[in-house]
Amino acid sequence: MRIALLGGTGDIGQGLALRWAYDTAHEVLIGSRDPEKARTKAEEYETELDSRGVDCEIKGFENGMAADRADVVVAAVPPYHVSDTVEAVADRLDDDAVLVSPAVGMKGDGDGMHYHRPGAGSVTAVAAEAAPDDVRVVGAFHNLAADRLANLDVELDVDTLVVGDDDGAKETVTMLAEGIEGIRALDAGPVANAAEVESVTPLLINIARHNDGMHDVGVEFK
Repeated sequence: MRIALLGGTGDIGQGLALRWAYDTAHEVLIGSRDPEKARTKAEEYETELDSRGVDCEIKGFENGMAADRADVVVAAVPPYHVSDTVEAVADRLDDDAVLVSPAVGMKGDGDGMHYHRPGAGSVTAVAAEAAPDDVRVVGAFHNLAADRLANLDVELDVDTLVVGDDDGAKETVTMLAEGIEGIRALDAGPVANAAEVESVTPLLINIARHNDGMHDVGVEFK
């Protein structure tokens, strides 16, 4: 499949790009508001993969051009940019495209990180509201530690929870997630359940902060 990572120059975008290029045969496109930044990052990712014996081509484009070329579009941007980013590429999304939202709204204070629930109910719901009606939206990859994901020397053994209102779209994202070695995808129901999934992320960050040796902690359900 052809996967476009909008905001693929950031932490979660980098991790997903490297893992998909390393573990699968899917074509990876890096998107950014600045196409030159996207191309530069794509070259950096290629160099990292080449050093590990992986010969692949990763291309960089402006976000709209990346979305126009993709089967699956990941809005790998901070939560406060999700709506604007999706709206900016809305006319580039095919009717059969799948839009994936991994963003989580959080606020920090002296006690730690806390889930910041948007008015729509979740960031996944924000993405769904911004997307055209015929574009299927899935929430996934919320609870993965970006640094751990981007470090190809690290073996993963984590779960990611997948939410969405279209079973076919969830199956597609599950297939993509489990193409990454060490990730298991679990169905967590419709988009209405996204807030519960997203709120796990600040909990994990707080656990990592307060327990030695648990940096970049993830979740595994048994």
